Amino acid sequence: MATARTGIEIGLTAAIVSVDGEEPQILVAGGNENEPPAGLPSGPFDPLEHHTFEIGLRSWVMAQTALPAGYVEQLYTFGDRGRAAKVGDKQPHVVSIGYLALTHMPENLSALRAAGAGFEPWYRFFPWEDWRDGRPPIIDETILPLLSEWAASGTRKEPARALSRQQRLQFSFPTGGSPWDEEKALDRYELLYEAGLVEEAQRDGREAARTRKKLPVLGETMRFDHRRILATAIARLRSKLKYRPVIFELMNPEFTLTSLQNTVEAISGRHLHKQNFRRLVETGALVEPTGESTAATGGRPAALFRFRRDVLQERPSPGLRLGAR
Repeated sequence: MATARTGIEIGLTAAIVSVDGEEPQILVAGGNENEPPAGLPSGPFDPLEHHTFEIGLRSWVMAQTALPAGYVEQLYTFGDRGRAAKVGDKQPHVVSIGYLALTHMPENLSALRAAGAGFEPWYRFFPWEDWRDGRPPIIDETILPLLSEWAASGTRKEPARALSRQQRLQFSFPTGGSPWDEEKALDRYELLYEAGLVEEAQRDGREAARTRKKLPVLGETMRFDHRRILATAIARLRSKLKYRPVIFELMNPEFTLTSLQNTVEAISGRHLHKQNFRRLVETGALVEPTGESTAATGGRPAALFRFRRDVLQERPSPGLRLGAR
């Protein structure tokens, strides 16, 4: 007897990043009354209408936000069972292809608002990822006690893994003197999800979340598995800062070194020593002076610089090697 099978739908989801002042921003599209308000621009791939996945993605972004996507790269394909699906759900299983896009903050946001979209600070969804003012209190006050309790309660019935729960906790979060690695944003979110500490795990019916009487408030939730996709985008972008000059996709054509440092700090979630950062930029030969200056900083005029594009032909990995924390 043939068994009915659930169909597969391909979804396209965009994590579109910008920087406003000193805050990294993520573009969100409005939800409806049955969904959390924040979600990434997304929609199904239509093979009859969309010649390629990227064309389909750009079409959905424009339709939902009125913003043309700029620099775009494919992130990952997300197809886990249990995410965005409820028990007994017979709807097609969604395999979502995530993309990372970078853009300048629009001067006029009225078109975005009219489309029901807008930019939100990404640390609103991941408050433990912002170390610019030191170690976030939420880590020691909430996250580590709950994760330590979960790590100590592991059973032999769980699937075999290369690392134990305790080892994964030490790998993802700074415990026992281990350093903070900003590139492990996805690993940290995945650990919180598996431990049932984020609302998405409860919504997806994960046992670890169902057995908890009360969930902690660990950042704002997002629709479907969009916070997981955003965590993937953050990790990818933080990594790429070190070997590709992607940071300049977020900068104006002319900028001060202070604004460049602020943008790097915003994305990485790290505070950087001013002189060390300028030495790093100088050694990397990533920028060149324009010969102009600006008084918009409020103090003495600051020299303006631009990205030196010749560096792309001079070496294969022209990034900002920030070094260990």
